[in-house]
Amino acid sequence: MHRRTLAVIGTLVWAAASVFASSAVLADDGDILRVYMNSARILKLDRPVSKVIIGNSDVADATVADARTIVVTGRSYGSTNIVLLDSDGNALLDERIVVSIDESNTVRVFKSTARTVLSCTPNCEQHAQGSGTP
Repeated sequence: MHRRTLAVIGTLVWAAASVFASSAVLADDGDILRVYMNSARILKLDRPVSKVIIGNSDVADATVADARTIVVTGRSYGSTNIVLLDSDGNALLDERIVVSIDESNTVRVFKSTARTVLSCTPNCEQHAQGSGTP
């Protein structure tokens, strides 16, 4: 096999493992659900969910895979919240969601005091521009 083919296969295996990993979805820093933009995280629940509420669907979206599995997808940069209710209206989860870029695929360009951040997955596109140091 060619090196490029092996690299693509390795990347796909890594991406699949990242998307389908269901453990430790909530971060240690105050139970914030962190999701990368254009990526999905899986929430596995102990009890069946009846209703899913997303505070701002422009930032994140949620899909019910089955009664105990919710898939949260990052749509744009920012924060919102997710509320999951059971059939009696009791909250199973009420957490903040933060959607950010995958830092492993970024390039920062510094020109004097100006800074540009490029997201490079697979092509580089400008993500943020600012002045001063990060």
